Amino acid sequence: MALRLGDVAPNFTAVTTEGTITFHEWLGDGWGLLFSHPADFTPVCTTELGKTASLKAEFDKRNVKAMAVSVDPLNSHHAWIKDIEETQNVQMNFPIIADEKREVAELYEMIHPNVTVKTTVRTVFVIGPDKKIKLTLTYPPSTGRNFQEILRVIDSLQLTAYHSVATPADWQHGEDVVISPSIATEDVPQRFPKGHQIIKPYLRMTPQPDL
Repeated sequence: MALRLGDVAPNFTAVTTEGTITFHEWLGDGWGLLFSHPADFTPVCTTELGKTASLKAEFDKRNVKAMAVSVDPLNSHHAWIKDIEETQNVQMNFPIIADEKREVAELYEMIHPNVTVKTTVRTVFVIGPDKKIKLTLTYPPSTGRNFQEILRVIDSLQLTAYHSVATPADWQHGEDVVISPSIATEDVPQRFPKGHQIIKPYLRMTPQPDL
């Protein structure tokens, strides 16, 4: 059965470029980004892993740990890391799972037979501190991921996890947000003292509450 939003992210123990890791223990009480790539020594994946490494400070600010998955072996990963560091001008700072038996890939349904029966497509999972899946994204092998969008979604997930708001289309950190429909209109001034705007009874906006 397909993994759904709100499901507990399956736990696993796997060999990685940073040693053997048990996923839930490695996550601790923080957020996680688990993403797969089709193969080592491929051009788009090289740019993606380099971009992830370059964004470590941004992930750290959000208490997010990144981990990549590939069905290639550990020695291949280590050799490829040299290319990533050379071509992307970064130092690798997160683990890559050596999933030769495809155990993690199959556990997280990262292999799509309609696309390929051998390698993983570009799947993204964002996992919360409660170990539940908060976001899933799947890209075809030919399309590199937009990591600024991934950071934007993490900002939204973290904001809406702790405040009774949602984020509108194209929202960016610092912009106005939508007040949850579950908040009665008469309670809005007390709940959102920064002010609010009623556009429609079901569409009420307020400044981002955690700034």
